[in-house]
Amino acid sequence: MDHFPIVQALCRVAMATPSPAVRKQIERLRDALRDGGDSKQAATLSALLTNADKAQEMAPSRLTRSRATTPGELLTPNTPLPTDRETSTPLAQIIFPQQIQEQPPLFNERVTSAVRSLLEEWIHVEALEAIDVSPAKTCLIYGAPGTGKTRLALWIAKQLELPILVARLDSLVSSFLGTSARNIGNLFAFASRYRCLLLLDEFDALAKLRDDPQEVGEIKRIVNALLQSLDVRQPIGFTIGITNHPQLLDSAVWRRFEVQLEIPKPEFALRLEMARSFIIPTEAPEAHLKLLAWFTEGTTGAEIEALVRNYKKLRAVRGKEHSDILNVLRQFATLNSGRIAADRRELLFGDEKELMSSFHESPDLGFSIAEIGDLVGKNKSTISRKLNPRQKKAEGIE
Repeated sequence: MDHFPIVQALCRVAMATPSPAVRKQIERLRDALRDGGDSKQAATLSALLTNADKAQEMAPSRLTRSRATTPGELLTPNTPLPTDRETSTPLAQIIFPQQIQEQPPLFNERVTSAVRSLLEEWIHVEALEAIDVSPAKTCLIYGAPGTGKTRLALWIAKQLELPILVARLDSLVSSFLGTSARNIGNLFAFASRYRCLLLLDEFDALAKLRDDPQEVGEIKRIVNALLQSLDVRQPIGFTIGITNHPQLLDSAVWRRFEVQLEIPKPEFALRLEMARSFIIPTEAPEAHLKLLAWFTEGTTGAEIEALVRNYKKLRAVRGKEHSDILNVLRQFATLNSGRIAADRRELLFGDEKELMSSFHESPDLGFSIAEIGDLVGKNKSTISRKLNPRQKKAEGIE
């Protein structure tokens, strides 16, 4: 189709706030492209529809907000922020809902369902209050760096239509004795005065174990101040803590959070879905997307996005006809050695026969001999000679 990138952009905008009629027309366009032989463009629209489904799965469709559950003054861009008394550095920054992207981060079904459940509590505020309970107002999100924890916290704030107050932990901790505890108190007092979601990113920087023999008494005073502030704020507003190092948190800190949500590293199916999402607005063969997902075993969404971005840049510079997926992967693995698992790196830079055998035997990839030939630039007979007899028999080649 001529001008497909423009059509694709229009479809993406339409699916930001989809209606059944809009979705139906995009499905018709996808089917027409597929029937007309434009399989790549049809696959792009399918990925767009799938991403929209994920967003709807996580976000309840009739979210209603009750000011009674988030009391306080209106927070505006002109509201003066609390500052450190000695340095005059702001203790936090404000991000407003309109600054946060509509699309939620991609998670597996278990995490998606948990987030949906959390938001549903805010939908049914009146039903909860009728039985003398409130929506969860404290949530600890933990997991490896790059798994989408901060994006999730921002997206939750957007769904609740609340500005998010992001604590600047480097400003909270002061070299002046007693100042850190005072900064924490001032930050929480500000957050409780205004309608907002308080986000404590890199939470472990403040919430270290109080019995750590390497820490001085000031850290213990900071943790105590933090615990007291969490207790005071809990019935007032929503607070989210984020950490990459849950093992560093004091057990008393864990007890302050009603919800404790772990974000795991994505499995193959989710990594493939991420690759399809990140590749937009460009296109890529399905086999390439599968390889991008397969070679990022054990990585996070941020690392997958980095690899896909590198792939897109090379396709833009060299052109689709010169896009060698294996060279893209080797280049990425060389420049980002810590982002590719050791066994995958060995396959990339090792014996070609072992690499092709892995492609053929992997239950996730399941490539045929013809598909492997397309990937490595060799004909079917050459590939069949390199594979062992058992593999050739499975392909029906003698």
